[in-house]
Amino acid sequence: MKFLRRLSLFVLRAVLLVGVVGGGAVIASYYYLRADLPTAEALRDIRMQVPLRVLTHDRKLMAEYGEVKRQPLAFRQIPDRLVKAFLAAEDDRFYQHPGVDYQGIMRAAWNLVLTGKKSQGGSTITMQVARNFFLSREKTYLRKLNEIFLSLKMEHEFTKEQILELYLNKIYLGNRANGVAAAANVYYGLDVKDLNLAQMAMIAGLPKAPSLYNPIANRTRATQRRNYVLRRMRELGYISQEAYQEAIAYHDQSRLHGLAIDVEADYAAEMARAFMVERYGKDAYTGNYQVVTTLDSRLQTAAEQALRKDLHSYDERHGFRGVEHHVDLGSLQEPADWKKALSNIAAFGGLYKGIVTFVDDQAVSVYLSDGETADIEWSGLKWANPYIDINHMGPKPELAGDILKVGDIIFLRRVNHQWRLAQLPEVEGAMVSLNPRDGAVLALVGGYDFRRSKFNRVTQAYRQPGSNFKPFLYSAALEKGYTAASLINDAPVVFDDPGLESAWRPENYSGKFFGPTRLREALIHSRNLVSIRLLRSIGAPFVIDYAEKFGFERDRLPENLSLALGSGVAQPMQLAGAYSALANGGFRVQSYLVEQILGPDGQVLFNARPAVACPESCEEAEKNAAAATRPDAASADLNLTPPKAPRIMTPENNYLMNSMLRDVIQHGTGRRARSLGRHDLAGKTGTTNDQVDAWFSGFNQDLVAVCWVGFDQVRSMGRYETGARAALPMWISYMSAALKDMPERSLVRPKGLVTVRIDPRSGLLADSHQRDAIFETFRSRFVPKEFAHVAKPTAEQTGQGDDQPAPEIAPEQLF
Repeated sequence: MKFLRRLSLFVLRAVLLVGVVGGGAVIASYYYLRADLPTAEALRDIRMQVPLRVLTHDRKLMAEYGEVKRQPLAFRQIPDRLVKAFLAAEDDRFYQHPGVDYQGIMRAAWNLVLTGKKSQGGSTITMQVARNFFLSREKTYLRKLNEIFLSLKMEHEFTKEQILELYLNKIYLGNRANGVAAAANVYYGLDVKDLNLAQMAMIAGLPKAPSLYNPIANRTRATQRRNYVLRRMRELGYISQEAYQEAIAYHDQSRLHGLAIDVEADYAAEMARAFMVERYGKDAYTGNYQVVTTLDSRLQTAAEQALRKDLHSYDERHGFRGVEHHVDLGSLQEPADWKKALSNIAAFGGLYKGIVTFVDDQAVSVYLSDGETADIEWSGLKWANPYIDINHMGPKPELAGDILKVGDIIFLRRVNHQWRLAQLPEVEGAMVSLNPRDGAVLALVGGYDFRRSKFNRVTQAYRQPGSNFKPFLYSAALEKGYTAASLINDAPVVFDDPGLESAWRPENYSGKFFGPTRLREALIHSRNLVSIRLLRSIGAPFVIDYAEKFGFERDRLPENLSLALGSGVAQPMQLAGAYSALANGGFRVQSYLVEQILGPDGQVLFNARPAVACPESCEEAEKNAAAATRPDAASADLNLTPPKAPRIMTPENNYLMNSMLRDVIQHGTGRRARSLGRHDLAGKTGTTNDQVDAWFSGFNQDLVAVCWVGFDQVRSMGRYETGARAALPMWISYMSAALKDMPERSLVRPKGLVTVRIDPRSGLLADSHQRDAIFETFRSRFVPKEFAHVAKPTAEQTGQGDDQPAPEIAPEQLF
C-alpha cells in the first residue's frame, strides 16, 4: 500500500509539474510570439482580393479582371444549409469551442506520439481563417502555436457569424474559385441561393483537397466526398433522412462555367481596364473596384449585332471562300468523335460550328458542337457563289452539293430563326456612338470579335475619312462667307499642286460632271470637284485650323488639295467627337467612357465631370464651373454641375450644316436611311480611293453614330463598296434600335437667318413668277441682292397678273 501511495503521489506531482511547466511554456510562447500577431485593428481591416468588375451605365456586367475569382457575400446572403454543409465537413463543434478545438489538438498530439509525424489535425474554421489571412501553410510547431493564439484572439474580436463570413468568402475551392459564390458560378453557373442540397454538399467537400475532390478533375472522388458531407449532415441532424436520400441519388452535372457576362462589350471593357491600371496599378485587379462606364447595355447590344450583320452581308456579296475543314465520317462514326473534331475549330462572333452529315438537293443537315442538329434550307445556302477575287465570283449554285459535301466542317449563323451558311469575315469594321451633349460613349465595337483581334479600330486605327471630312470643309467655307447657294463649277480640272508628286486629275465617283453647282447640292451628292475648288478658294491652312477645333490632329491633315477628299487620317472616335459638335449646336465635347469608380465598400472614388454642350442656357453650368476653380473647391464635390463645353461653331453655321446634312439623307447619298421613317436625321457617307474605306457618320440631337468598314491591311473592298453600300446599312440597323421610342426633335432655328426663294441654277433671288424656284436659308448679311435672269411666264400661264407679286421672302420662314 505504501508503494502504491508513493507511486500515486509521484504521478500526481509529475502531472502537476508537467502542467506547470506546460502552462509556463504556453505563457512564455505567447509573450514570445505576440509581437508577430496582428493587432486588433489589423484584424478588423481584413481585405480580400476581389477582381475588378466593369459595368455598363445601367449596371450590367461587361467583364471581370483578376486571377482570383471571388464574389463577396454578406453572411445573411449565404443559405443556412450551405453553412451547415461546411460545418458538417470542416468543424461541427464550431459554435461550442473558443476558436481552438482542444479535443482535435489532443488527437493530433496522440497521432504524433504514435507515428512521430506532424499532421494538421484539430484545425478549426477559425484556425483556417487565421492561417489563410495571416499565416503560411507550412506544418511546423511554431506556425501551429501562432495559429492557436491568433484564433483565440480572433474569437475575441469577431462574432461567430463574422468568422464564418470571412471563411466562406475566402476559402479556395479549386479552378481559381475563391469563396462559395465563385464556386457556385464556376461549377454550376448558379447563384448560391439557387444551389440544391447535393450541390451545396459538393462545394462544402472541396476545402479538404480542392484538386483531389474537384468534380471536374475527378467526379468519382468528388462524389464520394459529397456523400460523406451529406452523411455527416444527417448524423448531426441538419437534414432529414428523406432529404439525404434524395441528395445522394442526385447525378452531379457540374462543369466549368465562364463568367456570366450580361453584355458583350470586350473592346470597351479593355479600355476601362487600362484606365484603372493606369490609375491604381496592379492593385486594380485585386482591390474590389467596380468601374461604371457610360455604355447603355441596350445600345451596345444593338451595335454588336449591327456590325456583325453588316460584315456578314459584305462577305456574302463577294462569295463563299470554302469550308473550314473536311473530315471522313466513315472513320468518325460516333458523335463523340464528331465533337472532338469540332473542338479544334475556333468560332468567333457568335457563329456556330458543325459537320455536314447529310446533303439533299437544296438543303443540308449539320451536327453542331453542342450535340444538336441544324437544317440549312436553300434560302440560307443560295448566296454561296464561289469566291474568285474581290470583284469576281463563280456561277450561282443550283444544288446544295455544288456548295457542300458530307464531312465538311462549316460555320452557321441564325437569321430570323433560320439557319444560314456563314464564314468568318476577312473584312473588319468599327462602330462608336456618343451622346453629343457631353461625349459619353453609349456603344463601342472595335471589331468583329475581340477574341479574334484585340486591336480596337475605334481608338487605335487611323484611316482616311474620305467624304466624311467634307462637312468640316463646307462649314469652314460658310465661315469664309460662302452660302449654301454659292455656285462652284463641277467640271474637269488638272492640278499641278507642288504638294503632290505629279499632276492630279480628280473626278467624281460617277465619272460625270454637272457644271455650276450650289454648295448644298454638292454636299448632298458628294461632288468631289466642287469640294476641291472650294478648298483651293479658301485655302488649306484655314481649313486645317478650322478642323483642328473639331478634334482632328493637325499633323495628320495634308496641306494640299487632296484634303478636300478626306486624304488625312483620323480615328472613328475622333470623327464621332467632330460630328457631335454638328449635332449639339456647335460645341466641342470630349468623348469619355469611365463614368464612376466605386471602392471596396461601395464608396465613390471618382466621378466624371465632362464639359457639357449648352446651346440655349448654361448659366448654372458656368456658375459651378467657376466654383470649381476656387481654392476651397479642392475637396472635389462629386455632384457639381459640369462645366460648359467651348463653342466652336456659330449657331447660324451649325444650323445651316444641319440643314444640308439632313438633305444628304432625304435626297442624297444617305437616302437609304429614309427607311427609318424620321426627319430629324443628318449624316454623311465617306468612301476613299478604290473603295479602301467605307464610312457613314450620322446623328440627331440626341445621338451620334460613326460606322467604318475596311480591311486592316489596306486594300480595296471591291467595286461599288461605297460608304452608302458597305457602312450605311450598319448605321441604319443600329439607329433603328437606338431611336426606338425616342421622339423626333425639330431643329431650333437661331436668330439672324433668313429664308428666301432662289433660282436653283444661279442661286440668285427668284421673282414671283418663277415656277421652279426653291427656298434656301441664308445668314441675313449674305442674302443675295440680285435676281436671276429667267424668262417670265405669261399671265395665262401663271393665272395671275403683274399686279399680284409674290413676296421675295417667305413670311413664315423669316426670323
